[in-house]
Amino acid sequence: MLVAGLLFSCMNVCVKWVSHLPTLEVVFFRSSFSLLITYLLLKKKRIPLLGNNKLLLTIRGATGCLGLIGSFYTLQNIPLATAVTLNYLSPFFTALFGIFIARQPLAPKQFIYFGLAIVGVILLKGIDHNITLVDLLIGLLAAIFAGLAYNIIAKLKTSEHPLVIIFYFPLVTLPFVGAYSIFHWIQPAGIDWLFLLLVGIFTQGAQYYMTLAYQRANLSKVASLNYMGVIYAILFGYIFFEESLSIYSFLGIGIILTAVLLNIQVKKNV
Repeated sequence: MLVAGLLFSCMNVCVKWVSHLPTLEVVFFRSSFSLLITYLLLKKKRIPLLGNNKLLLTIRGATGCLGLIGSFYTLQNIPLATAVTLNYLSPFFTALFGIFIARQPLAPKQFIYFGLAIVGVILLKGIDHNITLVDLLIGLLAAIFAGLAYNIIAKLKTSEHPLVIIFYFPLVTLPFVGAYSIFHWIQPAGIDWLFLLLVGIFTQGAQYYMTLAYQRANLSKVASLNYMGVIYAILFGYIFFEESLSIYSFLGIGIILTAVLLNIQVKKNV
């Protein structure tokens, strides 16, 4: 999950650098790359493409598609600090939905730990009060759909190979974003092509490691580790976008790490 978080953070930076391109066009490039690479890997390993539970796999693809579009939209249209803050609310919804979908209850104290983590995220990155209500709602919906997608991944852990689950993501996404992109196409130029390629590479690696994590471990514990990606975002924000760290940022890092460690200590049988 730590590797997945690092790769997702690299992807965030690349998405931010192509903010002048339509969101769904960026999603189109990301999905095309993922579909091709996953298809080749499945063929090489001689794994059936369409899996066993086609309904759940399709729902996973649809929820992942909506979550990805919302996430890319916030990264492109609002300050990086606020976008990352909203995106990293998804572990909260993952654990919350996990109570009902994956049948993984939370201990009462785990709600406190997740609350601490959210406070840490807010302190770490801050909230931009200048964003519109629409931007805020899109960011929250992206986190909600991501939480649903992660729960479905957990439900599929006994019946599907990780690559099959990843394959359904672009398989469901491409027809929708492709149809939109045909009528709203903006031709990428120069270094745009490199950033779009890197979005695909980073996301493919992140999706694989994230899928393994959600299949092999308790949802609430994996979701808490997702918050570590905020620390990656802080470092990249400083390096690439000259974002300085305040005392609140350092305090947020400490709170997030504390919440993550406390959550991991909760017994597996809770």
